[in-house]
Amino acid sequence: MTAKPAPKPSASARQIGMTTRSVSGIVPGLGPYESTLERDLMEIIRFEGAFESFLAQPVKIQYPGQGKKVRSYTPDGLIHFKASLARKPLLYEVKFRENFREKWRELMPAFRAAKSYCEGVGWEFRVFTEVEIRTPFLTNAKFLWPFKDLDADTAMVKALMSKVDDEAITVEALLDQIEEGDRTLFIPPLWNLIANRVIHCDLNQTLSLKSLLWAGSNHP
Repeated sequence: MTAKPAPKPSASARQIGMTTRSVSGIVPGLGPYESTLERDLMEIIRFEGAFESFLAQPVKIQYPGQGKKVRSYTPDGLIHFKASLARKPLLYEVKFRENFREKWRELMPAFRAAKSYCEGVGWEFRVFTEVEIRTPFLTNAKFLWPFKDLDADTAMVKALMSKVDDEAITVEALLDQIEEGDRTLFIPPLWNLIANRVIHCDLNQTLSLKSLLWAGSNHP
């Protein structure tokens, strides 16, 4: 049976308010969160920039509980990706592994209901834990984010780009090749180029002076 596409939700199914039991706040450009782990995943989503829209607490899914009781479950977020990626929308939940282990009997029926719902509307469902979220990529995303909108000096950008090609070069070696002025002034423009994927590196590894850089989209 072909899944019937669901209309894109325009408002959250449950509002996130202030709470004394968890950490809540707002990631600018995306929306509210109610745990530090949710915040970290949202920062990754924002940094990658591959989404067309994002909505926290997007849908309320009902499923049978014990007896005739009807239970409801509201996943943490919904991502609609850019059309160029040809990816299904992703409905997701964020849980610390310890919390998942403690409450798995309660959580699994809700997760099965979410998976079934997604199959019916052509979405995907996934549960993220700190293992998938708190990685070197998150560390790099947090570090590089302030440089993404940097108004970098055009001459510095050209000088940096002239030193990078399809052959990999380390950050340290690249800066060593800079002959114009104070080399430390070239560091912010370099982070800007890396943050915007103009210059590439493996962001799944901790960014350092030893990180390899290259200009092509494929790793040398």
